[in-house]
Parts: sequence; structure tokens; C-alpha cells
Amino acid sequence: MMKSICLPVDGSIYTDSQLRHAITFARAFDATVRVLSIIDVRLLDWAVVMGTNGFVPVVPSSVYKEESKRILEEKSQAVLEKCATILTENKVAYTTQQIQGAPADVICEQAHHVDIIFIGARGEFAKWKRNLVGATVDAVVRQWPKPILITPQKYQPIKKILFAYDGSDRSNRALQLVGYCASHLDLPVCVLTVSDKEGLRKRVLAEAGTYLDNYGAKAELIGVPGSPEKEIIRLAAERECNFMIMGAFGHSRIREAILGSTTEQIMRSAQLPVLLSK
Repeated sequence: MMKSICLPVDGSIYTDSQLRHAITFARAFDATVRVLSIIDVRLLDWAVVMGTNGFVPVVPSSVYKEESKRILEEKSQAVLEKCATILTENKVAYTTQQIQGAPADVICEQAHHVDIIFIGARGEFAKWKRNLVGATVDAVVRQWPKPILITPQKYQPIKKILFAYDGSDRSNRALQLVGYCASHLDLPVCVLTVSDKEGLRKRVLAEAGTYLDNYGAKAELIGVPGSPEKEIIRLAAERECNFMIMGAFGHSRIREAILGSTTEQIMRSAQLPVLLSK
């Protein structure tokens, strides 16, 4: 189920949290962590673009471009070496790889080789993003075809899972992921359904409870009316859940484009790791 973890790292303030979550899951699932450092070619090309299309022509020298590339390569290698040291100390199997390209494209190309990706909610330009997820994360979430764990800036040992379940096909497929995580990590689960229809809440919760019984999961079933975005965040804090699982994009594509889906709202506001089932 989870034998290989893709870990794209950039040395930002989110990298430590990514790495610690990867160690936790690698130990529980006996998985290999594939650490990936990407040299963003866009940073090398910006001056060339300015020279051809910009208001003020700027033509960088070959020395400038070579020096910039060298600095990026050295930084990338240093990040890989530090990750390798920490993974070795924690006795976790791993591989490291350095690739040049556009980050989102390179990351998505790795989907054929791994079971899941652990990615920081923001990257090395995080201090300018504030409450928005990074552009790379947003692009990867939309294109990556497998489960994605979006990690917050700070790592905390996982104590309880909140599973936001709405009965949709994507959400139903996430039940298997919840069962595996609960059993391998030995964690209790709080299953939350948000709907103004009481009958729907009862039916959906019974569905989830029956499924999770097969994994021996300790599941607390909660149904409430209201706004999914608000109630999910509120219940996570109230029930002291510090790990969330949900099906990605459970509503129509039209609603997502206009209003933003529940998934997107949670990605922007949650201060805890969010595991998306695709």
C-alpha cells in the first residue's frame, strides 16, 4: 500500500516537517523514502527572458549563468546530504536524486515510481505566501494521481486522525487509506460528516463505521450541520485531531473553479498535515 515515498525538498522551513513525517510513515509501513532535490531552471532562465521581452534589455554573461547554476547545485547537494544524514540516523531506507527542471513537472513525473508524495504546504518563498499554498503545491495537487500528504511548517507527533467523509466516490476510496493509516500507525479516528440532512449524516457515518471495523480501527462517528470548511477545522481543534485525511475535490469541477472546493479551503487554512486521497 505504501512502500515508496516521494519527498521533494528545497531546504525551506517546511523541509524538516516533511522529513519527520516521512520518517514516521516509513517506519510504520517499512517504506523507502525517495528524496528529490530540484534545480529550478526557471531561476536560470529569467534573465534571458528579460533580455528578449523585457522593458530594459538585460543580457547576462555566461559567467553569471554558470555561477548561478553552481550555487543552486551546491545548495541542492547540501540539502540532499543533510536529509541523507537524518534518514541514516533514523535507520530509514532512502535514495537521493538531483534533477533540473520546472518543479511541478519534475515532481509529477515521479508518480510512476512511488506510492505517495509528502510535500510542504509552501516552499522556499514561504514568507511571501502567507495563507496561500505554494504555486508548486497547487499545481502538483491538481496533477498528481496518487495520495498526497501536505505537511505544515511545524512537525508534531500524530495522535489522532480526523477523516472528513461526505460519501462521495473519492471520499469513499479514501476509506482504505484511513484504515491503513489507523492500523499501521495505531491511531484512533474521528470520522466527521457535515450535512444539513440528518438522514444523510446517519447513512454516511454508518457506511464509514462498517468499513473501518474491518481494520479494527477505533472510530468515533460525528455528524453535524453547517459549512464543511468551518466545521472540519473546528472539530479538528475541538477533538484534538492533528492529522487529517480527506478525498480530494469531492464537489463538481464548476463549483471548484468558481468558489473553491472544500479541499482547497482546508489546504489554505489547516495548520495540520492533510492527506489527500485522489
